[in-house]
Amino acid sequence: MKIKRLHEEAILPRYATDGASAFDVFAYERVIWGLHPQGYYVATVPTGWAFEIPHETGLFILSRSGHGFKNNTTLATSVGLLDYDYRGQLMVKLICFDNTPPEILEGQAIAQCALIHTPRCYFMESDDLSITDRGENGFGSTTKSGN
Repeated sequence: MKIKRLHEEAILPRYATDGASAFDVFAYERVIWGLHPQGYYVATVPTGWAFEIPHETGLFILSRSGHGFKNNTTLATSVGLLDYDYRGQLMVKLICFDNTPPEILEGQAIAQCALIHTPRCYFMESDDLSITDRGENGFGSTTKSGN
């Protein structure tokens, strides 16, 4: 995948291990946290990279599990998505619900990204849908006894 460096200090994204499903993106400078009026901390972190995402593919931006488990920190958007036709910089907005946000220095991973195939679908209106065992049973129905 082609990527374009937008800042000279930007750190090349990389997979942490051979078995990693997502690659890490990094802060190229120390993260400055701000206190939101509602009492939590926020930081918008530029990655310094723009991506040429393959057609019918989305670049999904995900929280790093260590941030959540160790620092009560996550992505402000829960999950981010870059569409294949976006060519701007990948920005990551973090929120922290602890009294003191974690120190994130240049070179630290701030999020992870996964390429996911997103085929284009076309919609066909219909008066009825195919029958399944689950049918219209909604929230919690798959964990009930007998399912």
